[in-house]
Amino acid sequence: MDRVENAEWFKSSHSNGNGECVEVAYLDDMVVTRDSKVQAGPVLSSTLDGWKTFIGSVAEGAL
Repeated sequence: MDRVENAEWFKSSHSNGNGECVEVAYLDDMVVTRDSKVQAGPVLSSTLDGWKTFIGSVAEGAL
Protein backbone atom coordinates (compact mmCIF):
# COMPACT_ATOMS: atom_id res chain seq x y z
CA MET A 1 0.00 0.00 0.00
CA ASP A 2 2.38 2.66 -1.20
CA ARG A 3 -0.37 5.28 -1.07
CA VAL A 4 -0.79 4.68 2.68
CA GLU A 5 2.91 5.18 3.35
CA ASN A 6 2.84 8.53 1.54
CA ALA A 7 -0.51 9.66 3.00
CA GLU A 8 -0.91 12.87 4.98
CA TRP A 9 -1.93 11.59 8.41
CA PHE A 10 -3.65 13.76 11.02
CA LYS A 11 -5.02 13.39 14.54
CA SER A 12 -8.36 14.60 15.77
CA SER A 13 -8.54 18.12 17.09
CA HIS A 14 -10.07 16.46 20.18
CA SER A 15 -6.86 14.50 20.85
CA ASN A 16 -5.48 15.42 24.26
CA GLY A 17 -1.87 14.46 23.52
CA ASN A 18 -1.73 11.44 25.82
CA GLY A 19 -0.79 9.10 22.95
CA GLU A 20 -4.09 7.23 23.09
CA CYS A 21 -5.46 8.19 19.70
CA VAL A 22 -5.71 7.16 16.11
CA GLU A 23 -4.50 8.93 13.01
CA VAL A 24 -6.61 9.31 9.89
CA ALA A 25 -5.70 9.88 6.26
CA TYR A 26 -7.99 10.53 3.33
CA LEU A 27 -6.99 8.86 0.09
CA ASP A 28 -8.72 9.21 -3.28
CA ASP A 29 -11.34 6.54 -2.72
CA MET A 30 -10.97 5.55 0.93
CA VAL A 31 -10.19 6.59 4.46
CA VAL A 32 -7.46 4.82 6.42
CA THR A 33 -6.79 4.83 10.16
CA ARG A 34 -3.87 3.65 12.28
CA ASP A 35 -2.70 3.63 15.88
CA SER A 36 -0.64 6.76 16.51
CA LYS A 37 1.75 4.77 18.74
CA VAL A 38 2.43 2.11 16.07
CA GLN A 39 2.66 4.09 12.86
CA ALA A 40 4.33 1.24 10.96
CA GLY A 41 1.65 -1.18 12.12
CA PRO A 42 -1.56 -2.27 10.42
CA VAL A 43 -4.08 0.16 8.98
CA LEU A 44 -7.83 -0.10 8.77
CA SER A 45 -9.35 1.05 5.51
CA SER A 46 -12.92 2.06 4.77
CA THR A 47 -14.87 3.49 1.90
CA LEU A 48 -15.77 7.16 2.20
CA ASP A 49 -19.44 6.26 2.70
CA GLY A 50 -18.54 3.69 5.36
CA TRP A 51 -16.41 6.26 7.20
CA LYS A 52 -19.22 8.84 7.12
CA THR A 53 -21.64 6.25 8.51
CA PHE A 54 -19.19 5.30 11.28
CA ILE A 55 -18.53 8.92 12.30
CA GLY A 56 -22.26 9.70 12.20
CA SER A 57 -23.02 6.71 14.44
CA VAL A 58 -20.35 7.78 16.93
CA ALA A 59 -21.66 11.35 16.97
CA GLU A 60 -25.21 10.09 17.63
CA GLY A 61 -24.00 7.86 20.48
CA ALA A 62 -24.97 4.68 18.68
CA LEU A 63 -21.43 3.29 19.05
